[in-house]
Amino acid sequence: MPNVISTDICIVGAGPVGLFAVFEAGLLKLRCHVVDALPQPGGQLTEIYPKKPIYDIPGFPEVLAGDLVDNLMKQIEPFHPTFTLGERVERFAKLDDGTFQLYTTDGTEIQCKAVAIAGGLGSFEPRKPAVENLERFEGGKGVHYMVRDPEHFRNKKIVIAGGGDSALDWTNFLANVASEVTLVHRGTTFRGAADSAEKVQKLHEAGKIKLVLSSNVTHLHGNGHLQEVTITGNDGVAETVPLDAFVPLFGLTPKLGPIGEWGLGLENDAVQVNTLDYSTSTPGVFAIGDINTYPGKLKLILCGFHEAALMCQGAFKYIYPDKKYTLKYTTVNGVPTL
Repeated sequence: MPNVISTDICIVGAGPVGLFAVFEAGLLKLRCHVVDALPQPGGQLTEIYPKKPIYDIPGFPEVLAGDLVDNLMKQIEPFHPTFTLGERVERFAKLDDGTFQLYTTDGTEIQCKAVAIAGGLGSFEPRKPAVENLERFEGGKGVHYMVRDPEHFRNKKIVIAGGGDSALDWTNFLANVASEVTLVHRGTTFRGAADSAEKVQKLHEAGKIKLVLSSNVTHLHGNGHLQEVTITGNDGVAETVPLDAFVPLFGLTPKLGPIGEWGLGLENDAVQVNTLDYSTSTPGVFAIGDINTYPGKLKLILCGFHEAALMCQGAFKYIYPDKKYTLKYTTVNGVPTL
C-alpha cells in the first residue's frame, strides 16, 4: 500500500524559508507536511555549509547556518509538522475541487489543500568530479555523494575528496568512525571554516587521518565494487591505495527539476509570483524563497521569511475563501499549538 499523507499545506523544500513557513502557517492553525529530496531539514544550510556564519538574520549579529536550522526546528515544534525526507516530489495534480495530490520518487502520496514551493534553487544534484570509472561504482558500489548514515562507514577505509565545509566536517567526524580516513584536496588551502581546517590538520599531525594536498583522485578500480583509487599529485606522481568507499564532496548543483514541468509561469528557471501573496499562475500554488522571481527580487533568507508570512496569509484565503482572519500578534497571544 502506498504511503498517503493528508495535510493543509504541502511545503516542497525543507530549507530555512520552508521551515519558517511552517511557523507562519501554524499561527493560522494550518497543518503542514514538508517534503525534501535531502535526507535532513535545512537545505543548503545543512548540506553545504552548516558551520558557516550568517550575519544578516535579524536579532542575530552572527549565527552558524546549522544553528539557525536547529532554532527553526525548535520554533516549529508546537505545530507538529510532518516530514518526508530523502524523497523528491515528481508528480503534481490539481483536482476538480481545488485540492492537490503530489507524488514522490518513492511513491509517497500527499493530499493537500494548498502547495508552497520553497525549494531554494530547485532540487540539488551532486557536483561530480572528473574521475575515471566514477559512475561505474555509483548506486551502492562504493561511491557516496552524501553521508546519510555515518555508521555505514564504521571500521571502513574511506577516501574523501573536497576542500569545503562538508569535506572538512565529515573528515573530522568520520575520523572516529572509520578505520582509515584520507582527505584529498586539489589545493593547499581550504574554502571551509578555519576552525574545521585546523582540526583536520591536527588529526593529520596526530596520525589519525591522512591529508593529501595538491592532488586529485583520478581513477577508481574494482571488480563489481570499489576496491582502489588512484590519487595523482599536481606534479604528476600517482599512487593507488585500497579503500572501501570514496566520498567526493564538491557541493550540489541546483536544478529546477520536475517543478519546471508543473505548468507554472517561469522566467530564467525561476517561478514567477504575485508579490501580493507569492501566488503562482496556478491558484493554490505558491512559491517562496530563492526559487521564485519578481521585480526587485533579493535572494536573501530574511526576504524569504517575509515571503513566507505573506504566502501563508494567501494560502489561508485560498483554503478558507469565506472565512475572515484577524491578525493576532504573538506578543499578545503567544504561540498557539496544533
